[in-house]
Amino acid sequence: MSNQINAGLDPSLKALTPEGIEFVLFPVGLPVRTIAFAIDTIIQYLIIFTIYIAFELFLFSMGFWIFFLLMFCVNWFYHVIFELAFKGQSIGKRIMGIRVVKNDGSPVDPSSSFLRNLMRFADTFFFFYPIAYICIASSKGFRRIGDWAGGTLVVYSSMAKNTVRNSLSKTLKKFEPVNPPRPISQNEKQAILMFARRYSLLGEARANEIARVYAPNAAYIMGIARKLSGEI
Repeated sequence: MSNQINAGLDPSLKALTPEGIEFVLFPVGLPVRTIAFAIDTIIQYLIIFTIYIAFELFLFSMGFWIFFLLMFCVNWFYHVIFELAFKGQSIGKRIMGIRVVKNDGSPVDPSSSFLRNLMRFADTFFFFYPIAYICIASSKGFRRIGDWAGGTLVVYSSMAKNTVRNSLSKTLKKFEPVNPPRPISQNEKQAILMFARRYSLLGEARANEIARVYAPNAAYIMGIARKLSGEI
């Protein structure tokens, strides 16, 4: 039972290097990825607008097909170029403290980056990324179709993990302490505290979705976490 609770409340993933060293990856949920994508989309349109103005002022009037080709190139290669040049981080991902890595935690390579971004057409089949949202919200590791194809994960960088660790005490103080309904094992305690560390990054909706398997809501588990941590 404790293993099931640990798996449900802790969405982190363990990775094993070729040298046999095990470490933990922290996949990024839907809210943070959506914000990062929105930032990148704004930047892409700024790039397109800047190039369009430059053509109009200094070169020649840009025809429809040239403009369409420009949009295609920016939309398809923006993420690939940034992910390869800046260790898996586009501008939006860097601002949000997240990055793209391979499933084993190693840096993303050209083939993985190209495949994950090539599959954006599948994620946007019905416009506004509904397929991507469904896949991210429902899959282990919060993967979209492109991540499955490219063998990649979007994870929190070390800066983001430090932010989670430093803000745990502040987060727990928002919840009333709750006494555990029964004695809990060490594994269960670790799972509950891990859930508390991830709470602010999961978003309220996702946190409640995970918590409802074992408790009335996320606030109940956060209350137990406050009691266990001694933040009273």
